[in-house]
Amino acid sequence: MKARLMLLVPAVALFAATPLLAQHRAPSQPHAMPRANQGHLPPPPAARPAPGTRPDIEHFSGGRVNSTPHVNHNTWYGHEPANDPRFHIDHPFAHGHFDRIGPGNRFNVLRIDRNAHRFWFPGGYGFAIADWDWAIAADWCWDCGDDFVVYEDPDHPGWYLLYNVETGAYVHVQYLGM
Repeated sequence: MKARLMLLVPAVALFAATPLLAQHRAPSQPHAMPRANQGHLPPPPAARPAPGTRPDIEHFSGGRVNSTPHVNHNTWYGHEPANDPRFHIDHPFAHGHFDRIGPGNRFNVLRIDRNAHRFWFPGGYGFAIADWDWAIAADWCWDCGDDFVVYEDPDHPGWYLLYNVETGAYVHVQYLGM
């Protein structure tokens, strides 16, 4: 009887541990180096000094300018003023806060609904792109890998900034929850 018990206990323990072994995560693949912003992810944007502050525009030699929302040399260009009425939300964060923000969290998109301007990250995290920013994001490669970082928008409560590590451009998004 003692010999049977000694064989039965390890067998039961191994059987019970099988689901735990199945949940072991495979080591994550290293992320590709970002192509934009001199090959690194930018720090979070700083809040604007005053609500009516005009967007920063990047000026180049020869008189060329770039006023589109983008990041270069860790400077966030083209970010709208805090008092822009398009960003007013009666109930900011109605679906909760998305807490996986900043350069330490890169995401790939599992699904995109181009008609509704919505996308989902692994885990079911859904976002809606601001209608006025869709023209910037419409031609992004939405299924090219871990190419996106989410930052909290410091000037517009309830909004986040979705940064594309390949292009350096960003758009305003709202978190829809899981």
